[in-house]
Amino acid sequence: MSGADAAGAAVARLDAIARRLRRECPWDREQTERTIVPHTVEEAYELADAAQRGDDAKLLDELGDVLFQVHFLSLLLEERAAGSLADVADHCAEKLIRRHPHIFGETRAGTAAEVLRNWDQIKRSEEGREPGIFGEIPETLPALLHARKVQRRADSSGAGSVDCTLSAVSERLAALESAPDQFGALGDVLFVLVALARRLRIDPELALRAASKRFQERVLDRA
Repeated sequence: MSGADAAGAAVARLDAIARRLRRECPWDREQTERTIVPHTVEEAYELADAAQRGDDAKLLDELGDVLFQVHFLSLLLEERAAGSLADVADHCAEKLIRRHPHIFGETRAGTAAEVLRNWDQIKRSEEGREPGIFGEIPETLPALLHARKVQRRADSSGAGSVDCTLSAVSERLAALESAPDQFGALGDVLFVLVALARRLRIDPELALRAASKRFQERVLDRA
C-alpha cells in the first residue's frame, strides 16, 4: 500500500470512529462548536509544546488529537448541511494554490519574506474578507501572538515597521521606570520585544513559555 493509500485508509477509519462516537457516546452527542473549540485550542498548545521540545513521539500523539478535532468539527458542519470534511479539505487545497502563485502560477518569490508579503496581499483581496490591513485578526489571540500578527500585517502592506534594534529595546527599558504612564510604557517594551522576536525568527509565545518552564524547574530544584 502506498503512502497516500495508507493515509486515506487511516483517515477513513478515524472518520468512522468519529461518526460512531457522535451517535453512541453521551458526551460526544452533547458537544457543539462552542464546547469543542476550547479543547481544540488546548490541543493546539500541546502540539506546539511537543514541537518546541523536539519530541517526535509526543508530536505524533498531539497531531492525532488535533486531527480528531478537525474531524469532529467537520462532522458538526455536515450534520446541519453546512459543509463536510471533504469540503474543508477542498477549500484548504484551493486556498493554498491561490496563495502560492509562485508555485502554481507565474508570480516569483525568491525569499520567505516575499512569500509572506504575497500571501497577505492575496488574503486581503479575497471575497468576504474584512477590509483593511488588520481585518480578521482575532481579538482572542494571546497578546504576544496578536502583536506579532499586527506587526506582520503592517510590514507586508508597507504601512510601517517597528524599530526592534537592541538599542531601541534598551531605550524603552531605560525610560520605563520614570515613565508617567508605566502601563503604556511597559506595553511598548513588550511590543518592541515581539518585533525583536520576529526579526530573530523566534515565536515570542513559545519563548516566554519556555522561560516560565525553566523558572519552574529552578524553583523546584531549590525547594
